[in-house]
Amino acid sequence: MENKTPIRLSGKTIGATLIGILGALLLGAGMCLTMVWSHMVAGIVIGILGIILILCLIPFVKGLRDV
Repeated sequence: MENKTPIRLSGKTIGATLIGILGALLLGAGMCLTMVWSHMVAGIVIGILGIILILCLIPFVKGLRDV
């Protein structure tokens, strides 16, 4: 890690972090609703929203031209 520049905190970095955290939390909440509390429909919908949010990170971080 010597001679490496430190990570710059920009709006895009903070936004990507928040989107990743929110997507993971939604996916986990959907799994809990489905497997623990037996709310299948709500759990599946919330889980799919979490997966979609996590997949949205790819073009957000890499950009649409690089994908």
